[in-house]
Amino acid sequence: MATISFSGLGSGLDINTLTSQLVAAERAPAENRINNAAAKINSQLSALGTVKSALDNLHAAIGKLATSSDTPAFKATVQDKAGFTASAAGDVAAGRYQVEVLSLANTHKLGSAAFAKDAAVGHGTLQISAGSSSYEVAIAEGATLADIAKAINTASGGKGVTASVVNADAGQHLVLNATTAGSAGMLTVTASGGDGGLAALVYEPGGGANTLQETVAATDAQVKVDGFLRTADSNTVADLVPGLTLNLTAAKPGEAFTVNVGTDNSALKANLQSLVSMYNAANSVLRGVSAYDPETRRASALTGDSMVRGLQQQLRSALGEHSFELRAMGLTVATDGTLSLETSKLDSALATDPDSVRKLFGAEGTVGSRLATQINGAIDASTGTLTQRTGSLNRRMGDLSDQMDALNRRMEAVQTRYMAQFTAMDTLMAQMQSTSSYLTQQLSSLQSLTNNSNK
Repeated sequence: MATISFSGLGSGLDINTLTSQLVAAERAPAENRINNAAAKINSQLSALGTVKSALDNLHAAIGKLATSSDTPAFKATVQDKAGFTASAAGDVAAGRYQVEVLSLANTHKLGSAAFAKDAAVGHGTLQISAGSSSYEVAIAEGATLADIAKAINTASGGKGVTASVVNADAGQHLVLNATTAGSAGMLTVTASGGDGGLAALVYEPGGGANTLQETVAATDAQVKVDGFLRTADSNTVADLVPGLTLNLTAAKPGEAFTVNVGTDNSALKANLQSLVSMYNAANSVLRGVSAYDPETRRASALTGDSMVRGLQQQLRSALGEHSFELRAMGLTVATDGTLSLETSKLDSALATDPDSVRKLFGAEGTVGSRLATQINGAIDASTGTLTQRTGSLNRRMGDLSDQMDALNRRMEAVQTRYMAQFTAMDTLMAQMQSTSSYLTQQLSSLQSLTNNSNK
């Protein structure tokens, strides 16, 4: 008699694997939909980030160009070996100046007679004047020149006067240096009290015997510009001609040297070239994120996006409406939207009309202000179209994350249900297997009895 068999059922059933496969099959459609949507949004967010970065750079370039267009720059050129250098600020007037350096400003310097090394000089009080500043320096009994120099530096804090000790062949010398050049920093030193030893460190012009020697006189600078004399207590003369700063390096009385002050367009040209580069970079990015390859039939992240098309159109129209003025300045737009600059035409335009760049790219320029407004409308942190689109996509990503969480919870419930069902089925199959074995045994016994009775 044939036996009853349940192949692969009962206690041999792999419930975990079967449940996992069923849950995975049920999960796949929803999970794939969520993941595909998230991948698309991430791709769009990345593309928008690239667009914003390019527009940020273009916006910054427009701002720099506007500043250099509205604020003319000047450059001062000095003849060789003139004994001075010159620099020009924005408020200087262009022109030619004849400059003669008669004398330089020197800082006052005093030196003492020689003292034996580490010899006690005396004690009391030194009164030191340095220009409009004055200091009282208490000198302790038994003080050496090194002690006196330290006390002076402590009292002055390095302002007005500094002191040092020079070790020479004849002995040690105290040296006092004014920190301000010219007559404004002239030093005087008097002594009082103590044992009288500090009388060896006195300098008071017109007041009697001076025991400190004037090694460098406090002299003011004197310079003539176009024959007009100017005396200054510094070798940097900043207000002789408004906007023109002279740095005196050598006195050359009787020799006048020419300073030419002219317009400096180097920063303006560099900023205009930077705008061209940033415009082309932004144009390239906008094309790239919206491109479509007909051969591979692959679309980019923002192919067909109306916002991208609008940005491209705005950039083109801002230049296209002033193409004649731009061409006169050396700026041309190719058929693919690429902007280029011909510097020779720009130089010619600036020579003919120095205000030509400002009219187009200054803060109120017809092209620059329009580009800045259009780009700001896209990148503004609150109301910009890129900002709003990015926010919308991030909210959609949040929704997808919520959907994935809900799917996870639902699949956990499905898995629990499948496990319960298969466990119950496995239990039932085990019981049926047991019953099958019992019946097989009973039928086998009955057949054996029948066969025996027939013999």
